[in-house]
Amino acid sequence: MTTNAPRPEVLRYTAFSSSPEGGNPAGVVLDASTLTDDDMLAIAAELGYSESAFLTAPPEGLEGPEGRTFRIRYFSPKAEVPFCGHATVAAALALAERIGPGELVFATPAGTVPVSVAEEDGTVLATLTSVEPHLEEVSDADLAEALAALDWPAGDLDPAFPPRIAFAGARHLVLAAATRTRLAELAYDFARLEALMHRLDLTTVQLVWRESDTVFHVRDPFPVGGVVEDPATGAAAAAFGAYARELALVPEDTVLTLHQGHDLGRPGKLTVTLNAGDPRVRVAGAGARIG
Repeated sequence: MTTNAPRPEVLRYTAFSSSPEGGNPAGVVLDASTLTDDDMLAIAAELGYSESAFLTAPPEGLEGPEGRTFRIRYFSPKAEVPFCGHATVAAALALAERIGPGELVFATPAGTVPVSVAEEDGTVLATLTSVEPHLEEVSDADLAEALAALDWPAGDLDPAFPPRIAFAGARHLVLAAATRTRLAELAYDFARLEALMHRLDLTTVQLVWRESDTVFHVRDPFPVGGVVEDPATGAAAAAFGAYARELALVPEDTVLTLHQGHDLGRPGKLTVTLNAGDPRVRVAGAGARIG
């Protein structure tokens, strides 16, 4: 930190659950102007959450409502990441408590991310709009290595959901389990999966199981962040929405429900909205202050 500057307040919020015991916790620093990169990494490591968000004044030229635009950066306990959905939601909800609901605009390392905060049926929800997404093929060798690290036989994959790397602010390898039991049994080789993810520049591995046409259960190993599993992953949810639409697994215009965190005892719900004619993906969720 800047010499003699007091340490800024570190807030704690959970995202994608209205209960502090559910969803994915994140640290939020609403004024990180006195912090260095090392300071932010140290705070994220001290908190031990999968990511924490650090806000500063907006860059010149960022368009948005006066007083409601910010630069935002995200740190896991091990490194900075380009985009984090749950920490964005947490930061938006923290801001809404101080400056009121409404429209916010964040300049993230991955691009501009608008967020709308509104009350619906007594619950305050934040909805982020992703940067424009894209998909990439996965080589047979990389897929085989991922499955070996997960200890998943290839026959346990759902053939209706081809493996892909999906991006909507960060890169995620999407793998679909054929059964809920397969998804529930997650005991992977941390170092082996971490090495593959570093080589492919992945943020998480998005493991999914389809319950119905619009309802999915998901899990996200996150060894590159120093965390075994992310409890609720907004960036991966956005990437998965783009993946499902591009491969015509869901309609162009639809709302998907993703359940995550149940296997960790931190249940959360992410709502993914796809709008025909708009390549971006919207991810919404509730949140709660911790402590």
